[in-house]
Amino acid sequence: METPGLDLEQSALSQRDNLTTLQSHILSGEQKHPNATGSFSWILSALSLSAKVISAKIRRARLSDVLGAVDNVNVQGERQQKLDVIANETLLRCLGNRAGVAIVASEENEEPMILQRTAGDGQRYCVLFDPLDGSSNIDTCGGVGTIFSILRHDSKASTPEESVLQAGARQVAAGYILYGSSTVFVYTAGAGVSLFVLDPSIGAFLKVGDDLKIPATGKTYSCNEGNRLTFPAGYQRYLDWAQTNGYSSRYAGAMVADVHRVLLQGGVFLYPPTKKAPDGKLRLMYEANPMAMIVEQAGGKAFAGTQRILEVQPKTLHQRTSVVLGSRDEVDHVLKHVG
Repeated sequence: METPGLDLEQSALSQRDNLTTLQSHILSGEQKHPNATGSFSWILSALSLSAKVISAKIRRARLSDVLGAVDNVNVQGERQQKLDVIANETLLRCLGNRAGVAIVASEENEEPMILQRTAGDGQRYCVLFDPLDGSSNIDTCGGVGTIFSILRHDSKASTPEESVLQAGARQVAAGYILYGSSTVFVYTAGAGVSLFVLDPSIGAFLKVGDDLKIPATGKTYSCNEGNRLTFPAGYQRYLDWAQTNGYSSRYAGAMVADVHRVLLQGGVFLYPPTKKAPDGKLRLMYEANPMAMIVEQAGGKAFAGTQRILEVQPKTLHQRTSVVLGSRDEVDHVLKHVG
């Protein structure tokens, strides 16, 4: 005798994806490459562990008295927050014992750090990161994040900087972790964008989205309009046009939070040049390149002025750039006014 209710339940279960953790997703990807040594997988695993540690520190920031600034000023000339230092140290410690990591470079440090000088076995990589994007939001419980970029190490390079200074198009992988109402891990290895959410009850990132696509349009823009009067004329013309055509402003003060919204809902994120920062404020290697790779993999566009961000050849490790990225059609609207 058939049981309709049971049949419906089994049918629903069969249509539902099995639970997939970030770790199992990484291992599944590794199996698609017969010559893989596991080094790349170990790096992603280290980034996942870092994200869990940093997330826990942020949730307990006020209870643990790690809010506010320290006396240090980083290489960017910015006063460091306590959690900037904690996040930076966490990433360095988690990546420090991974065999595949040759060089790490942090936005908080002046020079890249060499972790391995000998070739060893397998492919080696350079890992770059902004340990805590938007850290000024911490004291008010605003969204913050970690951004990372992975490049292949050039063993023929004469200096660490030479190995790291590669155009964004040569990135092997890129991603970000958003510490907000939930902890979200987004990354791409060049074959689409995957989204994971941390389930603190089991201590694992669970996959909730694969092959994400940015909507082609979205009538929101994200920028710091407090600097509007010092934007170049083209960006001011764009804002006039957007406001005339019913666009809404959304700005969280952290690139990770703003770009995550654009990724899911469409729109455009822009950080134009200003009088104070004529070359732009965001860092090409630590912020613009990884975010541009994610956005392009999701079907969007990313530009520095009128040049594709991923084609910019970096000259210095902490080089700054302007940024326009997001939905394909919305980026085109900005470029039409700027170009």
